[in-house]
Amino acid sequence: MKTVRRLLHGEILLAVTFVAASFLALFGFFDLVSELQELNRYAAQGYQLQHALLYIGLKVPVHLYELLPISVLIGTILVMARLAQSSEFTILRTGGLDPLRALGSLMSLGLIFVTLTFLNGDYLAPWADRQAIQLKGPFQGRLTIGQTGAWLKETQGTRHFAVNVRSFDGLAHMENIRIHEFNVQGQLQSITTAAQGVIQNNAWLLKDGERKTISHVEASHQLSFKSERVVEQLWPTHISTDMVAAALLSPERMRIVDLFQYIRHLSQNKQNAQAYEIEFWRKVFYPLSCLVMLVLAMPFAYLHFRSGQIAGHVFLGVLAGISFTLLSNLFGFVGNLHNWQPWLTSAAPALIYSAISLGAFWWMVLRR
Repeated sequence: MKTVRRLLHGEILLAVTFVAASFLALFGFFDLVSELQELNRYAAQGYQLQHALLYIGLKVPVHLYELLPISVLIGTILVMARLAQSSEFTILRTGGLDPLRALGSLMSLGLIFVTLTFLNGDYLAPWADRQAIQLKGPFQGRLTIGQTGAWLKETQGTRHFAVNVRSFDGLAHMENIRIHEFNVQGQLQSITTAAQGVIQNNAWLLKDGERKTISHVEASHQLSFKSERVVEQLWPTHISTDMVAAALLSPERMRIVDLFQYIRHLSQNKQNAQAYEIEFWRKVFYPLSCLVMLVLAMPFAYLHFRSGQIAGHVFLGVLAGISFTLLSNLFGFVGNLHNWQPWLTSAAPALIYSAISLGAFWWMVLRR
């Protein structure tokens, strides 16, 4: 059994590596075409070819995270179909390789792909994405801007804050910041504006700002206003870089731990966290999709191929993998719209496709 496992694992690893490298080369070519246009746009700022190539290289972990499950599916289908066509898998079956052992051997290999996908998606890809932003940011001369900016809330004792950040570079620097402070009765106490800000540990350093204070005089029921210029101000807060990025940018590049902390922050401030909870559970279940892809590829080893039939069956397998990705995205949008359970919304496509694959595997092995 060790020899059989070594044969299957070696062939599948080689095929998956080849497929993943081919996809990365294709995506790298698309990125290169895009960056050649950026070279002309930012040539005056000093953006050169070596910067573009380094930026493309930093995008490789992000692409690998997205492409690894589909690469596992295509590579495994190629190996299983080739073994079936050459009757090697039939010989292995007559030698004592029963279906459960074959499936177990694939699942043990799948744990390696699951681990690689998790480590890449939770550590390497976010780091590389940040480095890419930091590399290209100075040449772009602008920050990433949302339509209305990022709105965040925070509670500090009896005080409540509503914070608006119009621009953010994805690292630490912000522009056009407005901080509204309210008391426990919901009355506006002050408005602090700043042209620039830097996120530090448990604080924001606000620069070139203005603070407008509103005082409520209970005896006369009147309001008094006071305005003062602030060159620099340190505002203590627990709103971190990842929280601003999640509110202003896409949360897909956040780590699982950072998403969990941001969901807690939203819940503590009584904000809707449905979309981020779905994204959190999607990132939890996404590495397990490699196991689903292996289960999808397993029935191809029990097909009887004729000459020229492998390409068609591989194409059908690829379509199944693409439909799995589309269904996962569809469930995410529909689940957020209808307020479904986040973990069930993220796990449902994997459960559905696993059941279909196991059903096809049972029918082909036991019934045929």
